[in-house]
Amino acid sequence: MTTHADAPPFREAPEKRRGAVLVTGGAGYIGSHILKAVEESGRPAVAFDDLSHGFREACAWGELVQGDVRDTAALVAAIERHEATAVIHMAGLIEVGRSTVRPDLFWDQNVQGTASVLAAMRATAARRLVFSSSAAVYGTDPRGRWSGLLAEDSPKAPASPYGDTKLAAERMIAASCAAFGLSAVALRYFNAAGADRSGRLGEAHHPETHLIPLAIQAALGQRGPLTVFGADFDTPDGTCVRDYIHVGDLAAAHVAALEAALEPGAFDAVNVGTGRGQSVFEVIAAVERALDRPVPRTIGARRAGDPPSLVADPSRAAARLGWRPRSSSLDEIVASAARWHAQPLYGGVERVAQK
Repeated sequence: MTTHADAPPFREAPEKRRGAVLVTGGAGYIGSHILKAVEESGRPAVAFDDLSHGFREACAWGELVQGDVRDTAALVAAIERHEATAVIHMAGLIEVGRSTVRPDLFWDQNVQGTASVLAAMRATAARRLVFSSSAAVYGTDPRGRWSGLLAEDSPKAPASPYGDTKLAAERMIAASCAAFGLSAVALRYFNAAGADRSGRLGEAHHPETHLIPLAIQAALGQRGPLTVFGADFDTPDGTCVRDYIHVGDLAAAHVAALEAALEPGAFDAVNVGTGRGQSVFEVIAAVERALDRPVPRTIGARRAGDPPSLVADPSRAAARLGWRPRSSSLDEIVASAARWHAQPLYGGVERVAQK
């Protein structure tokens, strides 16, 4: 495997043009929705994915190139073959709880993978990067209390190794932009959820760790009772509060970031959320409304690395990207997810994750 350290030296980009977009992790849940959004915007989209967590069937829009994001030579070849002028970097590990017991894997995949993407861009004509960051860079109030909306300049205090790796990757990207003339937008996701209205794309993580699919699957009898991790947080009803964003709205934010007016060398970080927080119990109630059946549940201990509240101040996204969520009410999100999980086209709860 050729690593980022072996990448060819930086070369000047040709005249700026609106070319293809390489999406690392494009066969995954969010990545597949981004492929569709990019294609529908009029630009060719190419997924670059090792399929360890993604699905070939999810690349219904765009072409799939199978490869490891840490293989810089493979990235360079894919960018040059498809004449990509931009990269959306999605590939990485996402499970907050797992990051506390295997931080080494997260630093390797999330940080070294980002270094490889940057090296590949320096060696090619790809000049715009859109990075999949996370609200986990903010962490929590040191007293563990309920907090208000999180703006991009809020203090950074990640509560997990996962959040640490996202913040480290952001800093690496910002430094690379300044040094090598790239431009980049880091989109700090809050909680992506829901499924595409076409019915062809949806969430299929293995193991599944996200609240909305877990609650739906518990209600449908596809798994055992839902575990609520902590009901004693300093929040209105004692459960964690999160900002849920429809995955289609999130995908649209990436297209907006591709087109954002940024000079060479510029880096920007932008929250992608709604500005509304919903608790675990409120999500459960929405699932019960959508399915007209109860969600079996138990109360468990808090998970390591879980802040009580993460809710976005989305005003910068509106001002700088011209982006606003359009389909992100909790009931809309849950309804779309419920349709998918009732009859998923790929994945399914029994699929064994590949190593």
